[in-house]
Amino acid sequence: VQLQASGGGSVQTGGSLQLSCAASGRTFSNYVMGWFRQAPGREREFVAAINRSGVRKNYADSIKGRFTISRDNVKNTVYLQMNSLKPEDTAVYYCAAEQSTNFYNRSPGGYSYWGQGTLVTVSS
Repeated sequence: VQLQASGGGSVQTGGSLQLSCAASGRTFSNYVMGWFRQAPGREREFVAAINRSGVRKNYADSIKGRFTISRDNVKNTVYLQMNSLKPEDTAVYYCAAEQSTNFYNRSPGGYSYWGQGTLVTVSS
Protein backbone atom coordinates (compact mmCIF):
# COMPACT_ATOMS: atom_id res chain seq x y z
CA VAL A 1 0.00 0.00 0.00
CA GLN A 2 1.25 3.51 -0.82
CA LEU A 3 0.61 6.32 1.63
CA GLN A 4 0.57 10.07 0.97
CA ALA A 5 0.35 12.38 3.98
CA SER A 6 -0.70 16.02 3.78
CA GLY A 7 -2.09 18.84 5.85
CA GLY A 8 0.91 19.96 7.85
CA GLY A 9 1.71 23.61 8.39
CA SER A 10 2.52 26.31 10.88
CA VAL A 11 0.09 27.36 13.60
CA GLN A 12 0.20 29.22 16.88
CA THR A 13 -0.31 27.63 20.27
CA GLY A 14 -3.92 26.65 20.70
CA GLY A 15 -4.54 26.31 16.99
CA SER A 16 -5.80 23.34 15.02
CA LEU A 17 -4.74 21.33 12.00
CA GLN A 18 -6.11 18.28 10.26
CA LEU A 19 -3.70 15.83 8.71
CA SER A 20 -4.79 13.46 5.98
CA CYS A 21 -3.20 10.30 4.66
CA ALA A 22 -4.45 8.88 1.40
CA ALA A 23 -3.81 5.21 0.68
CA SER A 24 -3.65 3.44 -2.63
CA GLY A 25 -2.69 0.12 -4.06
CA ARG A 26 -4.34 -2.34 -1.70
CA THR A 27 -7.62 -2.84 0.14
CA PHE A 28 -7.48 -0.03 2.66
CA SER A 29 -9.93 -1.62 5.06
CA ASN A 30 -7.54 -4.54 5.60
CA TYR A 31 -5.05 -2.26 7.34
CA VAL A 32 -4.68 -0.89 10.83
CA MET A 33 -3.61 2.73 10.43
CA GLY A 34 -1.39 4.74 12.71
CA TRP A 35 0.10 8.18 13.12
CA PHE A 36 3.59 8.72 14.48
CA ARG A 37 5.70 11.81 14.89
CA GLN A 38 9.37 12.64 15.09
CA ALA A 39 10.79 15.84 16.53
CA PRO A 40 14.37 16.93 15.75
CA GLY A 41 16.87 14.87 17.70
CA ARG A 42 14.23 12.53 19.05
CA GLU A 43 13.02 9.06 18.20
CA ARG A 44 9.85 8.47 16.27
CA GLU A 45 6.96 8.16 18.69
CA PHE A 46 3.46 6.80 18.57
CA VAL A 47 0.57 9.25 18.36
CA ALA A 48 -2.59 7.31 17.54
CA ALA A 49 -3.91 4.20 15.82
CA ILE A 50 -7.27 3.05 14.53
CA ASN A 51 -8.58 -0.40 13.82
CA ARG A 52 -9.72 -1.56 10.42
CA SER A 53 -13.37 -0.63 10.84
CA GLY A 54 -12.63 2.71 12.48
CA VAL A 55 -14.54 1.88 15.64
CA ARG A 56 -11.64 1.35 18.02
CA LYS A 57 -8.81 3.81 18.64
CA ASN A 58 -5.63 4.01 20.63
CA TYR A 59 -3.99 7.26 21.71
CA ALA A 60 -0.71 8.31 23.27
CA ASP A 61 -1.22 9.92 26.67
CA SER A 62 0.49 13.12 25.54
CA ILE A 63 -2.22 13.92 22.99
CA LYS A 64 -5.28 12.26 24.48
CA GLY A 65 -8.24 14.62 24.52
CA ARG A 66 -6.66 16.95 21.97
CA PHE A 67 -6.17 14.76 18.90
CA THR A 68 -8.70 12.53 17.15
CA ILE A 69 -7.92 9.81 14.63
CA SER A 70 -10.56 8.73 12.13
CA ARG A 71 -10.76 6.96 8.81
CA ASP A 72 -12.96 6.81 5.74
CA ASN A 73 -12.78 3.38 4.13
CA VAL A 74 -14.62 4.64 1.06
CA LYS A 75 -12.14 7.47 0.45
CA ASN A 76 -9.19 5.28 1.56
CA THR A 77 -8.04 8.03 3.89
CA VAL A 78 -7.07 8.31 7.54
CA TYR A 79 -7.22 11.62 9.36
CA LEU A 80 -5.66 13.16 12.43
CA GLN A 81 -7.55 16.14 13.80
CA MET A 82 -5.25 18.09 16.09
CA ASN A 83 -6.70 20.69 18.42
CA SER A 84 -5.22 22.79 21.22
CA LEU A 85 -1.79 22.43 19.68
CA LYS A 86 1.29 23.06 21.81
CA PRO A 87 4.88 23.87 20.84
CA GLU A 88 5.88 20.38 21.97
CA ASP A 89 3.65 18.97 19.21
CA THR A 90 6.11 20.33 16.66
CA ALA A 91 7.37 17.40 14.61
CA VAL A 92 7.22 15.62 11.30
CA TYR A 93 4.07 13.50 11.34
CA TYR A 94 3.98 10.16 9.56
CA CYS A 95 1.10 7.90 8.73
CA ALA A 96 1.67 4.16 8.76
CA ALA A 97 -0.19 1.01 7.81
CA GLU A 98 -0.05 -2.60 8.81
CA GLN A 99 -2.16 -5.49 7.59
CA SER A 100 -3.15 -6.61 11.05
CA THR A 101 -5.89 -6.60 13.62
CA ASN A 102 -3.59 -5.27 16.36
CA PHE A 103 -4.23 -1.56 16.76
CA TYR A 104 -2.57 -1.58 20.19
CA ASN A 105 0.90 -1.78 18.67
CA ARG A 106 2.73 1.46 19.49
CA SER A 107 6.08 0.51 18.05
CA PRO A 108 7.19 1.92 14.68
CA GLY A 109 8.52 -1.56 13.97
CA GLY A 110 4.99 -2.86 14.03
CA TYR A 111 4.10 -1.04 10.82
CA SER A 112 5.32 -2.07 7.39
CA TYR A 113 4.18 0.85 5.25
CA TRP A 114 4.93 4.54 5.77
CA GLY A 115 4.00 7.84 4.22
CA GLN A 116 6.57 10.51 3.49
CA GLY A 117 5.82 12.74 6.49
CA THR A 118 4.30 16.17 6.84
CA LEU A 119 5.76 18.92 9.04
CA VAL A 120 3.73 20.50 11.82
CA THR A 121 5.20 23.57 13.50
CA VAL A 122 3.54 25.12 16.53
CA SER A 123 4.83 28.49 17.67
CA SER A 124 4.32 30.04 21.08
